[in-house]
Amino acid sequence: MAHHHGAGAHGAQLDSEGDRGRLGVALALVLGLMAVEITAGVLAHSLALLSDAAHMLTDAAAIGFSLLALRLAMRPAKGAMTFGFRRAEVLSAQANGATLLTLAAFIVYGAIGRLVDPPHVLGGVMLAVAILGVLVNLAATWTLSGADRRTLAIEGSFQHILTDLYAFIGTAIAAAVILLTGFQRADAIVSLLIAALMVRSGAVLVGTSARVFLEAAPRGLDPQAIGEALVSQPDVVEVHDLHVWEISDGFPALSAHVLVGAERDCHAARRTMEEMLSERFGLDHTTLQVDHVGGGLIELQAPSRSSGALA
Repeated sequence: MAHHHGAGAHGAQLDSEGDRGRLGVALALVLGLMAVEITAGVLAHSLALLSDAAHMLTDAAAIGFSLLALRLAMRPAKGAMTFGFRRAEVLSAQANGATLLTLAAFIVYGAIGRLVDPPHVLGGVMLAVAILGVLVNLAATWTLSGADRRTLAIEGSFQHILTDLYAFIGTAIAAAVILLTGFQRADAIVSLLIAALMVRSGAVLVGTSARVFLEAAPRGLDPQAIGEALVSQPDVVEVHDLHVWEISDGFPALSAHVLVGAERDCHAARRTMEEMLSERFGLDHTTLQVDHVGGGLIELQAPSRSSGALA
């Protein structure tokens, strides 16, 4: 028989209002700093500052996309959207990762040109803005650290802000080097380091979201181990068509066809397996089709042309 066991409200619900409020504060901080940084980057001729400003623009877009994704994810399931819009969060993470990778490529291109022919950089302006950037990004990072980072939409925004914090620290170091030694290429070198951080964060976000879209088993859940645990149950003879995947990050699901002994109680076996899957693997959204071994499935043949009846 087929049985569907829902996970209450599809797992732990987000404190959506609080999370959206934290994202809103972070967005305001990012937009304010971006305006200052673009002005200072142009005045100081600093690619590191302009790179940070461009990254801040993607930060703002990432946070805005995350806000939209959280709002969509809270919509109830209805109509054709039987799981609601929970994967909007995963789309948000994938977009955030892709923008980080794309922007990193542009920064690398510009930095290589500046390594070959470095312009004069105003280290004082660069240092002042970098210190301001560190303070603002510390505030934004602290704000988002209180949100539910298990949600990919929020984690994507957090990675953007955290990368920017590291970038500002690097920019401050480059400015100090320029002021102390006059080594202008420090600006381009730091830009390459910033790009490397962006590639790392972007690759993680794209890879994690791709696993969800490809319906791979969640990290930490081994389908082989789950199958062996099911087969080891007293009444179970065989398990096949076992699938383990994620509806969205943190919302795993399982389906399987299970055969039990001919004299066994299908209902009792199913309840025992559901309890085991919940306790051992944290799987609360399960669909188990339980049949008796050797019971035989109903076979339908094509209708007779003469009578039109099922054989």
